[in-house]
Amino acid sequence: MKEKLLASIQDRSAVIGVVGLGYVGLPLAMEFAKAGFTVIGYDVSTRTVARLMEGVSHIQDVPSAEVAEMVKAGRFVATDQEARLKECDAISIAVPTPLSKTRDPDMSYVEKATEAIARNCRPGMLIVLESTTYPGTTREVLQPRIEAMGFNVGQDVFLAFSPERVDPGNPTWHTKNTPKVVGGITAACTEVASALYSSCIDTVVPVASAEAAELVKLLENTFRAVNIGLVNEMAIMCEKLGVDVWEVIQAAATKPFGFMKFTPGPGIGGHCIPLDPHYLAWKMRTLNYKTRFIDLASEINSEMPEFVVRKVSRSLNDDRKSVRGSRILILGVAYKKDIDDMRESPALDVMRLLEERGAEVTFHDPWVPSFREGGHESHGVDLSAERLKAADAVVIVTDHSNIDYQFIADHAALVIDTRDALRKTKPSRARVVALSSALGAAH
Repeated sequence: MKEKLLASIQDRSAVIGVVGLGYVGLPLAMEFAKAGFTVIGYDVSTRTVARLMEGVSHIQDVPSAEVAEMVKAGRFVATDQEARLKECDAISIAVPTPLSKTRDPDMSYVEKATEAIARNCRPGMLIVLESTTYPGTTREVLQPRIEAMGFNVGQDVFLAFSPERVDPGNPTWHTKNTPKVVGGITAACTEVASALYSSCIDTVVPVASAEAAELVKLLENTFRAVNIGLVNEMAIMCEKLGVDVWEVIQAAATKPFGFMKFTPGPGIGGHCIPLDPHYLAWKMRTLNYKTRFIDLASEINSEMPEFVVRKVSRSLNDDRKSVRGSRILILGVAYKKDIDDMRESPALDVMRLLEERGAEVTFHDPWVPSFREGGHESHGVDLSAERLKAADAVVIVTDHSNIDYQFIADHAALVIDTRDALRKTKPSRARVVALSSALGAAH
């Protein structure tokens, strides 16, 4: 079985399945298709499937022209028909793994995908889980279900984990040139999965087990969450000391060794950094171990939207105004610059907290014209001189590159700059309140 599958990967006769056609699945499907494979993309959303078959991409990093080309060439087909998974020789699972309100892993999407694959599994198939999850998922959740169908993992069917490392909007690192970590249930599983990804990814990094591969992604994003928590706490300390945190970080970054630059902000967003460390924390709680760094970083990072709102309140108070009734314009609602992804965006918390205090909140985001949250749809506003002048406060939450910050500084009366976006602007009308400098201090 192994040799036959390796041969089909080598000559590109293997049919590749991708379950879940979102931020992870669709770019991966395109790489397989461009490498010469026939790819079947399975998604439960009939709308997503229909749009993709029309050659229209819903993912910023995947051009519609690329999808249309692969569809026309017959190398990519999107479907909502589960039975088509039976045609696949290798399947990558790229479905969401959210957290519940109690921050426990919600494995329902992975479990449903596993059930669908198990119903259509056949000898000689490779199954790779890419969804971020807790260590042990591949062996404890997927393997028993596949073996319940009568297959011997490592001989009849091959099972592995390979963490997704997508960074939406990154112009340099994308699916093809980001090294791919692979860990199988057995050595044979690792070998087959490595061969598959080597066919379309520049660098493949095999590790000894599925658990090691699962931990790689968690370590990467826990590292980021903890260090962001550190600089966010540094921002709070600099606020109390009346020191500019950005100046401190820039100066520290001149050290050519022993320091890695992280920057503070109004909170953390995206699917990975706010969530991934909690998979590890949850798993360790089941083993009676407390993840102190993770818990502390999460506490600090989750308090940053409140820190920003308090700064807005104090800044308005300096102008003899209260938050209640003030017109506040939020600049940027995506979770990071130059993308349209709003998953776990701190802007949502900032807006909610301001509205709870009675503010009239509007937003402008060149990447997000509107969004739906909590059953309510919000629409962005244009960025005019009149609107800026009418705002009691402008809060920069996401520093998109295509916003004219000099224009903001020239027309707004008060700007709370949580991203240091106005650092290079010339002196102007606005009173600029930085994330950590003394209140009233301008850049």
